[in-house]
Amino acid sequence: QVQLVESGGGLVQAGGSLRLSCAASGRTFSSYAMGWFRQAPGKEREFVAAINRSGGSTGYIDSVKGRFTVSRDNAKNTVYLRMNSLKPEDTAVYYCAAKLTSSSGYYTERYYYDYWGQGTQVTVSS
Repeated sequence: QVQLVESGGGLVQAGGSLRLSCAASGRTFSSYAMGWFRQAPGKEREFVAAINRSGGSTGYIDSVKGRFTVSRDNAKNTVYLRMNSLKPEDTAVYYCAAKLTSSSGYYTERYYYDYWGQGTQVTVSS
């Protein structure tokens, strides 16, 4: 069982930056591939970024490539999402997710993930 707690959300002007954190409980954090998803009002939850167990492989949705960076610190049981050049369309609740795996890959589909955090609100004003 893994518990995930996101933090770092807030209100920011367009063009600004935020860094989200997701702290995981347990001693086997490096056994989990991690992902970030977001859900805007009235929309489906969508994939944003993912990272494999070691942190050596990452993936992003096209709309955030070059602006967002996912990273992890396995010693701190934490995954991060650095968001630069934020746009109003990035406004959403952001969720982190964990998938227990022995693979060296990362996962972009919601149904792969075993555990989810409670989400943190990101609001970008124009």
